[in-house]
Amino acid sequence: MTERSEREEERFVSPVADGEEKAIEAALRPKQLDEFIGQARVREQLSLVLHSALRRGRPPDHVLMSGPPGLGKTTLAMIIAAELGMPLRISSGPAIERAGDLAAVLSTLSEGEVLFLDEIHRMARPAEEMLYVAMEDFRVDVIVGKGPGATAIPLDLAPFTLVGATTRAGLLPAPLRDRFGFVAHMDFYEPADLQQIIDRSARLLDVRMDDAGAAEIARRSRGTPRIANRLLRRVRDFAEVRADGVITEQVARDALSLYEVDAEGLDRLDRSVLDSLLRKFGGGPVGLSTLAVAVGEEPETVEVVAEPFLVRKGLIARTPRGRIATSSAWRHLGITPPPTVEGTLFEVTEE
Repeated sequence: MTERSEREEERFVSPVADGEEKAIEAALRPKQLDEFIGQARVREQLSLVLHSALRRGRPPDHVLMSGPPGLGKTTLAMIIAAELGMPLRISSGPAIERAGDLAAVLSTLSEGEVLFLDEIHRMARPAEEMLYVAMEDFRVDVIVGKGPGATAIPLDLAPFTLVGATTRAGLLPAPLRDRFGFVAHMDFYEPADLQQIIDRSARLLDVRMDDAGAAEIARRSRGTPRIANRLLRRVRDFAEVRADGVITEQVARDALSLYEVDAEGLDRLDRSVLDSLLRKFGGGPVGLSTLAVAVGEEPETVEVVAEPFLVRKGLIARTPRGRIATSSAWRHLGITPPPTVEGTLFEVTEE
């Protein structure tokens, strides 16, 4: 496990799930498209694709889902298989290291089966090129032998549906992306949708909670259902031990304050980045490496773990000269900006 992945798992607001959490998530996942909350446009479009395929009696087009982790890509893949009444085979891009690995998976698929490849952009290039033909012609060429005597043996595949998921759509080669008949981008959730998800999870977990408590957790969940469900479980623990077992607005606030998740969903690392940017560097601009040293983290951790949410919240901006704090960052930490900074807070140019 890399240092960055360890850091992700340590954070209550990390969108990445570890093995134990995945098992818990499985019990909370919706099983049908009608039960899936949020992503209304994607849900409606996907419903048309699936119902049209069922009427024709043919496998639907291949589906690509992109977006940050924790938004429901794996859940939708499972729902696609359930809606089609077909089995689901799950693998991932990093697990497909050679073309032979992919051929072994594809050759054992039954007709109409759904193959889910998570992090598809991390697949090895030889396997990726084999996938082009498999998706289009339902055929793979198996190479037997080496050198001048090598022979390509065509192997016909049963028609299948590939569901690919990626957190880095820009890394997908155009030839692969173009072979997906339906491409869906998953957006961050609105607090109202997250509140519905939290209410549903609370019922499944037999947690007593009022509307205000659910709203407070939703507001701090960074637009991500996985984080919302994780915070719900931690607030439940707090309510059972230090309250009467009922999650109210005040109980949620006290619990999340204990876990260092503030009213906007920022955790210790996020605030440390902001605090260093404001107090040590006067709001910037400052380079990524310098900022990382100031908070005692690797540059990749700051760039991949903390920055995306801070940028999305409008608290910092990335410019050609370095990272710059916005006026919202000063207000969030309750710090008065120096006079030399006040006039340039909005003069920000994105990279």
